[in-house]
Amino acid sequence: MSTSEIDRQWTTRLRRRALEKLPPEKTLPDSQPSYVSSWIYVFGVTTISALIVVIATGCVLALRGPTWWHGSSIGHFVNSLHLWSVEIFFFAMVIHLWGKYFMAAWRGGRAMTWITGMVLFLVSIVTALTGYVSQSNFDSQWISTQAKDAINASGGGAYFNLLNFGQMLMWHIVLLPLVLVFLVAVHVVLVRIKGVVPPFEEDAGQQSAGASHE
Repeated sequence: MSTSEIDRQWTTRLRRRALEKLPPEKTLPDSQPSYVSSWIYVFGVTTISALIVVIATGCVLALRGPTWWHGSSIGHFVNSLHLWSVEIFFFAMVIHLWGKYFMAAWRGGRAMTWITGMVLFLVSIVTALTGYVSQSNFDSQWISTQAKDAINASGGGAYFNLLNFGQMLMWHIVLLPLVLVFLVAVHVVLVRIKGVVPPFEEDAGQQSAGASHE
């Protein structure tokens, strides 16, 4: 196969484009700017860490089933870990989200990074709702019967039936987690591609320097 034929292959073009957008020094950087040393980024990493615990404990709960997590002391413990990791996930994500909002993190062509974070937050709310109605106890019955009216009023009840335990469980353990993991991966990749947003002062200095060079 000639060099020109190799260059035309989709795998070759895809690899080159990926390396252009995300070279190894961006994928696994050796250093970061000084302004990355901020608590707001700690909450971002905490969000991802909590999500890992949520998925791990959720897998254990799925393996053993409702009887185990309702009737076993170990099941209660794993179920509590799952709950509190979700609480930490939302707590850290909201702080990270508001922090990035006040930092105007969409500057410098980072709009998609911000948008994926916002969509991730909205999908997480739906994931949490399906989790609450999948507890198979009186709490889940109450939540599902109260929330169904809002879903039905929006016209989504024909596709998203909160009283259907099987449907809600499948959304919670299969569909929505796949969407969440995909969005987290896209969000992290975009952060690597575009870099962390600089402070306002430094960003203004960079723009002034660029204007002077022109």
